[in-house]
Amino acid sequence: MIYYLIALFIIALDQLTKWLIVKNMEEGESITVIENLFYITSHRNQGAAWGILQGKMWFFYIITIIVIIGIVYYLQKHAKGIPLFSVSLAFMLGGAIGNFIDRLFRKEVVDFLNTYIFSYDFPIFNIADAALSIGVVLLIIYMIQEERKEKKEKLDGSNGAHHS
Repeated sequence: MIYYLIALFIIALDQLTKWLIVKNMEEGESITVIENLFYITSHRNQGAAWGILQGKMWFFYIITIIVIIGIVYYLQKHAKGIPLFSVSLAFMLGGAIGNFIDRLFRKEVVDFLNTYIFSYDFPIFNIADAALSIGVVLLIIYMIQEERKEKKEKLDGSNGAHHS
């Protein structure tokens, strides 16, 4: 249950920040937070990350519904009692639903976090995108840990190690 609350918190924070941007800024308007590093820039996106697949809303509806069903399935069936796996799925669930709400009701995604990393103008993103990215990184960490644990167990077993 706690993991659904994490997802709900992400959705609420995502939608609140997007609402504030839409309500208080003109599209294209930018506010400097840290010069040459971080800006709040009102931007709209009808595609996916980096603006790919612009205007393919039905594709995003179908894919997002499949992703949400998959995440909920894994949360219910495979992640119980595994906190890192569950948190990663909760972040991905919150992020997926946050952007899905935009696509469903606005027909576009509101982006506003604008960063420059080593003078590279990173694509403008939002809280949902950040949550998705964090969720994927946490999932990769979990998968690496599991792989190491399996290798260690296999190695212990082949060396004749005995555990009581």
